[in-house]
Amino acid sequence: MPSINLLPWRAELRKRRQKEFLIGLGGALGLAVLLALAAHFTVSTMIDRQQAKNDLLRSEIALLDKQIEEIIALEEEKARMVARMEVIEKLQKSRPEVVKLFDDMVTTLPEGVYLTGVKQSARRLEFNGVAQSSTRVSAFMRNIDASEVLAKPDLKVIETGAPGAGSKFTLFAQLKTPEAEQQADPKTTQPRRVKEASR
Repeated sequence: MPSINLLPWRAELRKRRQKEFLIGLGGALGLAVLLALAAHFTVSTMIDRQQAKNDLLRSEIALLDKQIEEIIALEEEKARMVARMEVIEKLQKSRPEVVKLFDDMVTTLPEGVYLTGVKQSARRLEFNGVAQSSTRVSAFMRNIDASEVLAKPDLKVIETGAPGAGSKFTLFAQLKTPEAEQQADPKTTQPRRVKEASR
């Protein structure tokens, strides 16, 4: 019976299988490297796009911050201008008020009373003067009560000097606001007139 040697065929089969395995392994490694490169490229592209978006957002935010600062500066300038306009408006309103005040001071000052000084702080007036007697000061206070410009007389100091020298006094009064007189309700003033007429 003839004998067949199968060793060379098995060796060749083993070599071929090893070769196929190595080719498959190389192909898998190559595919893995390609996939890794593709993933890296995709991720880096996404990072670059996001970085570009972030840069755009930063530039827009900086622009908005600058615009907000300009708006705040404009608001402050507007507030300053409004304050100046209010001061000018108050000064314009107070011009006729000063004339009325001096005119009313002449009419309310009775005989025998002489003013040595007048000071104004906001709507509060301080009168310093000399009167022939305390009754003259009382008449001055009554005249202030009946005045259309002055109100709330308040006598603080009265010093009686030597006979014939007169009495020094310090008297405070409030300056009436025209707005308060204009806003007075005519319904509240009408019954008073009726009562005065009935009297």
